[in-house]
Formats: sequence, C-alpha cells, structure tokens
Amino acid sequence: MKGRSPTADEKRHMQKVAALGCIVCLIFEGEFTPASIHHIDGKTKPGAHKKVLPLCFRHHQEGSCCDEWVSRHPHKAQFESRYATEQELLEKVHELLGLAA
Repeated sequence: MKGRSPTADEKRHMQKVAALGCIVCLIFEGEFTPASIHHIDGKTKPGAHKKVLPLCFRHHQEGSCCDEWVSRHPHKAQFESRYATEQELLEKVHELLGLAA
C-alpha cells in the first residue's frame, strides 16, 4: 500500500466505514454489500484515512461502465454522474456514522 500507514484511530474509523457496506448499493439498491475502503483523497495527505468511502468490488475496482453499474476505477466522471460526487457520498457516510460534518 503506497502512502502513510493509518494510525490506530484511523484504522478504527475505516473499520466502521467498511462495516456499513457499499454506500452505493445501500443508497441506490437498498441492500447491504460487503465493502472495501476507497480513499477519495489519496493516502498521503493529512486526514486522508478519514476521507474514505465503503465500496463493493463492483462499484470500486471492477472496471465496468455499463447500463447496470459504474465502477469508480477507472470511471470517476461516469461514477459521479450516475451516483453522486465522492464528497456527497462521504457526507452520507458521516451522517450514517453520526459524525459531525
């Protein structure tokens, strides 16, 4: 993993975020799908490990851009056009976790 290693607090945060399941599946399909962490601002900037989204493989790294779904990598523009901006999704994650904006 390139970037700064997360602190214990950041690891706990990322575990809570991942436990929500894929934020796109939750919002747009109404279902829980296991998720991994997507860093929206890289892994080296201050606070980077707190700016994370939970995304399933299909919505994170699967690579598709089709009628059924759009994968964030490598289709950021299409992903944000179809679902929401990463910042909007981050705000929804923080709302679900009860975190201040």
